[in-house]
Amino acid sequence: MPRSYESKSPQPKRSSSTTKRQEALVLYSKILTIREAELRLGTLFADGEVPGFIHLSVGQEAVPVGVMSSLEAHDTVASNHRGHGHAIAKGVDLNRLFQEIMAKDEGYCRGRGGSMHVADTAVGMLGANGIVGAGLPIALGSALAHQIKKRNSIAVVFFGDGALAEGVLHECLNLASMWNLPLLFVCENNGWSEFSPTSSEFIGKLSDLAQVFKISSKTVDGNDVFSVLAASQRAVRDIRAGKGPKVIECLTHRVRGHFEGDQQKYRDAQDIKRAAQSDPVIRMEKHLIDIGIPKAEIAAIKSKVIEQVERAVAAGRKGTTPQFGPSLADVYTPHVSH
Repeated sequence: MPRSYESKSPQPKRSSSTTKRQEALVLYSKILTIREAELRLGTLFADGEVPGFIHLSVGQEAVPVGVMSSLEAHDTVASNHRGHGHAIAKGVDLNRLFQEIMAKDEGYCRGRGGSMHVADTAVGMLGANGIVGAGLPIALGSALAHQIKKRNSIAVVFFGDGALAEGVLHECLNLASMWNLPLLFVCENNGWSEFSPTSSEFIGKLSDLAQVFKISSKTVDGNDVFSVLAASQRAVRDIRAGKGPKVIECLTHRVRGHFEGDQQKYRDAQDIKRAAQSDPVIRMEKHLIDIGIPKAEIAAIKSKVIEQVERAVAAGRKGTTPQFGPSLADVYTPHVSH
């Protein structure tokens, strides 16, 4: 049987209403920052200011915010092709993020990686990945390094339900369990594997798969940031206590297409409508009103976030276009004779 997911350690004291209020405002600001950044990147892409493909996480913002809010700065994260939100929630600089996505030399990868390869090791962001499931072994290696060096750090990997049938997931679950690694697997299950429903790609449930490898799992409402946060806090606490890897499956919705420009002709209109109705931003705003936050204060946060995003857009536009000459820098190293 899988190890018990619930920690036997004392439960934390309930937060005061003031603390809960502040926590809610911080979570809302982070969720909204991801939303506004994604929407702005969508318009920049449509206007030809972002090269290549971009995959937006509109509708899934509560997952990275809930998970990252349970982590420490020294924890490491491996992301995927839909990873802007992961990077923002982990604390990357928004200006440099936009510069990278807009292919400018001041970006995190000097404009060479773009949307699907944002990395900032200074904040523990190991990078995104354009290959389905390819972040899994990277996070596994990071978790192994934490264990060998006896750090009190954990590694987290975000993957979509499209990776459930990938052999690398099964291999990483197996090794993480065998070696009792400090690794948190987070599946963002939006129901779609690119252009196909997940049910046509993977038979069974992730929770059952985790049980095969003796890893306990938790399935939560991925559009409810508080549910994601609570599950993440429990999992992270147990992982740090040496209780092995954990799996969290976040059921969420992909509001936009697989990539920008995807017309989603394969998708039922009602499915898109249901996704919009579960919008984590709207749900969070309703929660804020329910706990007594004035609408004016919510509007002020939104205005501040939009200003921050527009500064990032300006930074991207002012950035330097990379030159071909140094294109091999940071890629190859000169051969050294022995």
